[in-house]
Amino acid sequence: MTSILFIGLLGVLFVIVFKRPILGNLGRNNKWVHKLKNVKWFQNHWLAGLFLFVMNAVLFLLTGIVLRILGYFVIPYVHLLIMFLAVIGSIYLWGLIHNAWEGSKRNRMKLGALGSSFYMLLTFTFVYWFVTLKPSYPGEDTFMRAISLLFAIIVAAVAFITCFIMTGFSKKKEAI
Repeated sequence: MTSILFIGLLGVLFVIVFKRPILGNLGRNNKWVHKLKNVKWFQNHWLAGLFLFVMNAVLFLLTGIVLRILGYFVIPYVHLLIMFLAVIGSIYLWGLIHNAWEGSKRNRMKLGALGSSFYMLLTFTFVYWFVTLKPSYPGEDTFMRAISLLFAIIVAAVAFITCFIMTGFSKKKEAI
């Protein structure tokens, strides 16, 4: 499990380091970018940040529902595939929003902070659950629940950082 977490962290680091080429290819001739650019409310940084917050929540909840449903079937490693696809979907969404929104650097930071705050709230929730973790009955070993909460804290914090970096920092001016 540690190697999977390490590979995931390396993958996210790779995405952050190569942010510009990934986002540059995503914005060219993308119909969703053009649709979002043409919607008047999306150019307001507060509304765009709220939209990002809601979309992050929807992606998280859909992933949770799919994983819960697939939990009833004994299919080895399918949950890793679903989580990998969720990460790809999130990065795709963040790239779309990064390319579609236009405004000042300060307002882009506000958009990124508001939109990625969903993952910060999730991190705080997991930390609270971790700190207040108690056995359900006397003598219960809570080690596995503590480990899963620790992984959830790491994943949510990395998602916050990645979302904030991808949506909150300014686009490089394109050469003419």
